[in-house]
Amino acid sequence: MTRLMTKVLSDDPLIRSMSYQSVLSAFGEGAFLTGSAVYFTQIVGLSPAQVGLGLTIGGVVVFCASVPLGRLADAVGTRRTWILGSLLEALLFGSWFLVEGFAAYVAVTIALELAASWMRSGRNAYRFEVFPRETRVRSLAYMRASRNVGYTLGAGAGGLALAAGSDGPIMAIPLVTAVILLLNTAWITRMPRLSREAEAHAEAGDTALEAAVAGSRRSDPRAALRNRPFILTSTLSGILSTHQVLLNVVVPLWLVAETDAPRVLLAWLFGTNTVMAVALQVATARGVSDVGTSLRAVRRGAFFFVLSCGILLVTHDTIGWVTIALMWIGHITVTFAELYDSAGAWGLQAELSDPDRRGEYQGVSQLGFILGSVWAPAAYTFLAMEVGTWGWITIGALVVLAAAAIAPAARAAERHLVRVGAPGQAVAAG
Repeated sequence: MTRLMTKVLSDDPLIRSMSYQSVLSAFGEGAFLTGSAVYFTQIVGLSPAQVGLGLTIGGVVVFCASVPLGRLADAVGTRRTWILGSLLEALLFGSWFLVEGFAAYVAVTIALELAASWMRSGRNAYRFEVFPRETRVRSLAYMRASRNVGYTLGAGAGGLALAAGSDGPIMAIPLVTAVILLLNTAWITRMPRLSREAEAHAEAGDTALEAAVAGSRRSDPRAALRNRPFILTSTLSGILSTHQVLLNVVVPLWLVAETDAPRVLLAWLFGTNTVMAVALQVATARGVSDVGTSLRAVRRGAFFFVLSCGILLVTHDTIGWVTIALMWIGHITVTFAELYDSAGAWGLQAELSDPDRRGEYQGVSQLGFILGSVWAPAAYTFLAMEVGTWGWITIGALVVLAAAAIAPAARAAERHLVRVGAPGQAVAAG
């Protein structure tokens, strides 16, 4: 246990503080997500189709608003955006207690998705700025490991509420989540301010705010949307991140419908994924600090992704313990794909963003990520479940093509930053 904790908690005070914050926020979100389906159907009275439709509407709105929200994060300031976005999230989670009917559900869903997107732009930009380049990705790995701990604990708490057998604990879930996220907001206010230069940029005045809202920066050669290779890199990164679809959607369906493995194996598989994400995320991020090392991590992730496809496709024809062993090994390899790809993606986002416009670049990164991944659940499910072997081969081939294309795209995005005169380094913490 002590060894595991050393992999989650760093000796650096700032990393440790941000890791605690990651646990706290993920605990609140995990508790709500675990009980959300039951809450919306049994307490609010929505149908499953209405729940899914509301989430889709919220996703479309965020897709359209991600870039303006990123610009707004730069105008307000990354740290302030993180604080204000977290506060809005807490209040909106608490408002679920008052929601009745589909229209109110859609309204709160849209508001919550917008607040979360804005908060992420500020949070990620702040993290990229506050850590030195050499330790940035490894620092983010500590936080990713901590978030996995928080989600696991939150899921356990939500499960206890569901197991209570009455509506009271379920009705309390959004209020408890809101309280936890308010504590999370208070914790964020303790994070150090950036240096005077970064704060001055964040306080640049009403002109920056008006430009962010109006979108007038599109004509600026340094605008993130003008960096088309960065958009392509983000989209390809979204494709490579679809290992999450394999983990959470395709593998469970494949195991149940196409193999003779017992269903209880799913609990073992997800448990293995959680332990590996906590114990190995920091190790797999070691040495990732620039575009070259980030691309190397991305290629490693793609290798494990394709290897998983090859292992899992043969389980259709195996039996007994052979199937169980191969499903477990396939889940281990796709988890390695997740770990390496995450480290590489953080490095590329940080290195290929204009340091003066990190929030805006985060918005564009979210836009590209959605483009690269939103289609995957339907496509991968069809390819694996309906097409079979050639479907798995198609998934693997798509990953290989994305991994081959992301290097020239990233180098072109790097050259674009040089061409428009973007600063070479982010503003470090004071």
